[in-house]
Amino acid sequence: MRSVLFLLAAMAVITSGYWAYYENYRTKAELDNVEDLHREIGAARERLAILRAEWAYLNRPDRLRDLAELNFDRLGLLPLRPDQFGRIDQVAYPQPVVLDITKPVDVTSAGATNP
Repeated sequence: MRSVLFLLAAMAVITSGYWAYYENYRTKAELDNVEDLHREIGAARERLAILRAEWAYLNRPDRLRDLAELNFDRLGLLPLRPDQFGRIDQVAYPQPVVLDITKPVDVTSAGATNP
């Protein structure tokens, strides 16, 4: 009986050791994946910063003004004036749709059976 208990204890130790090494390698693999994701996020943030800088460069008011003057014949763009802006109370918002419920539906669980 003792030898069976020793054998079972040895098998439990070997199994737990195998499980610990397996979990260790899985954890290392996931940490590598996390590092890759952090690297990708950093690269995406750098690209985003570059795109924002390019957007700010291309949307400079003096550049846009020069482009509007250059393409005035084709586009007919005019400078904005303060009287072209409106107030919020001048905006016509659509009225919400009111649902007319004339035939109500009676919902009850009376007489239902449990499956």
